[in-house]
Amino acid sequence: MKSLNAMATIALLALPALALSAPYAVYESESDFDTVMEGAKSAIAERGLYINNVMHLGEMLARTGQDLGIGGPLYARAESIEFCSATLSRKMIAEDPNRLVNCPFILSIYTLPGQEDKTHIVHRNIPAEETANSAVMREVAEMLKGVAEGAASW
Repeated sequence: MKSLNAMATIALLALPALALSAPYAVYESESDFDTVMEGAKSAIAERGLYINNVMHLGEMLARTGQDLGIGGPLYARAESIEFCSATLSRKMIAEDPNRLVNCPFILSIYTLPGQEDKTHIVHRNIPAEETANSAVMREVAEMLKGVAEGAASW
């Protein structure tokens, strides 16, 4: 019994650390999809960042699902915006060449079927150990958070 209590205590203590190291950050908005997309594009442009591409992932997943005969729709709408900061990208990669995996930055926006009144904004989290040890990675994390919050606030 003591070992079960000890294991439960360890698991509860680990929960905040697990939450902090989640692979992605999710924001929600009560604004419609198009409004949040416009907000995201504006938040990116306001920071002097360049949009490389808008990927229509919801359409692609719906099309391939039909082609493969796999289930119904996953999203009502879903798009991802690829964007770049030459300055941030250069600085973070100069510190660690493995950070190439973070280029380009991606912000995904989606609504779920039957829940179109809630729009989700998602980006990859920068691991806590990266932000603790690198000023540029703190800057990247803050930029991603700012862009997502900017999109959600529209």
